[in-house]
Amino acid sequence: MKISFTEHPASVGETYFGHMFSALGFCGKMTLALMCCLTHAFLPFLFEKTGSQMVCNLVDDMVHNRDKRDEEAKQLTAE
Repeated sequence: MKISFTEHPASVGETYFGHMFSALGFCGKMTLALMCCLTHAFLPFLFEKTGSQMVCNLVDDMVHNRDKRDEEAKQLTAE
C-alpha cells in the first residue's frame, strides 16, 4: 500500500506531503478560475479573460514546469 501513496509523487520529484500541498494549491487556483468563469457567465462584462488566463497559467505550472524538472533530472543522471 505504501507504494501507491509514494510512487506518483516520487515520479514528479516530490514527497507525499509536498505533492499533496502542491495539488491543493492547484485546487485553490482552479476554484478561483471557476468562480471567475461562473461570474462571467451571468455578468459577461466581468472577468472577460481572467478565467482563460488562469487556466493557461495552471497548464504552465502543471505541465511545462514538470517537463523542466524531468529535463533537469535527465541532465543530472547523464553527468
